[in-house]
Amino acid sequence: MTWQPFYVGTGQAPAGAEEQVVLPPAPPWREFPRRSQHRQFVPPPRLAEAVNAALALRRPLLVTGPAGSGKSTVIEQVAAELALGDVLRWHITSRSSLAEALYRYDALGRIHAQRLEGPGGSDDIAPFLRMGPLGTALLPSARPRALLIDEIDKSDLDLPSDLLDVLERGEFEIPELARYGTDVVPVREHGGERTHLIARGRVQCAEFPFIVMTSNGDRDFPAAFLRRCIRFTMPLPTPETLLRVVEAHMGPEKAAADETGRLITVFLERLTAGESLAVDQLLNAVHLLTGDGAPGDDRRQAIAELILRELSHA
Repeated sequence: MTWQPFYVGTGQAPAGAEEQVVLPPAPPWREFPRRSQHRQFVPPPRLAEAVNAALALRRPLLVTGPAGSGKSTVIEQVAAELALGDVLRWHITSRSSLAEALYRYDALGRIHAQRLEGPGGSDDIAPFLRMGPLGTALLPSARPRALLIDEIDKSDLDLPSDLLDVLERGEFEIPELARYGTDVVPVREHGGERTHLIARGRVQCAEFPFIVMTSNGDRDFPAAFLRRCIRFTMPLPTPETLLRVVEAHMGPEKAAADETGRLITVFLERLTAGESLAVDQLLNAVHLLTGDGAPGDDRRQAIAELILRELSHA
């Protein structure tokens, strides 16, 4: 890219439209609406074996590795290659619960609608139910759905154990529908308006979903949970892998640049020394510091230090 000072710190607005600053095109991995990076992802050695084992055994794949190592992109590539449809996503926080991942029921909204319609109203429960990401993944379908459970190590201590029964049996009950007067109710799936018919409140998968759970390695999991998963740890990248990543995102010219080789060498030396760095930091540095319009030597080092700051410090 061509480096130029878009912001100079004067606080002075441009005098006219012709003087407005024009920003350069965004890097491919920061274009919006966001596009899947499945074509650019370079799988590390032995990941294919872990994915194929999980697919064959109908077991979740637990991928552990540092932030920015490509864990969540694994499922995008698998879903694209196997035509599993859009990836369902459940991002875990300390407040996440199994119930919200299965389905959501707006009880207050239904009560309000009943009051508005009066005694002669329809009392239809369907508009107030929606499947969650895990519940949608378990709906019967001819092909397995793809589900990302992102950063499961951020959950409270009980969530991995809570998942065991649902993942083992591939089914769950919606109590509100089990008690409802109508046997079959259409319920909307997660992230869309498509509906599925739920009979007597029971959801049971026909094909077990392909599930990828990611972890930054911040905690341990119970043995009962681990034995139900295929586990894979993202290895340290090699120079060849990083060159392939740069080429996949930015093309062969960027990958062949001398500055790219220097940045990769420094990046790997710091990783080997135990520093926490992410591959997207390397991509950011290559994007800014290579090409004809890259900043001169007086700014190059300062920008490299800014972009490649160690992640375990603020």
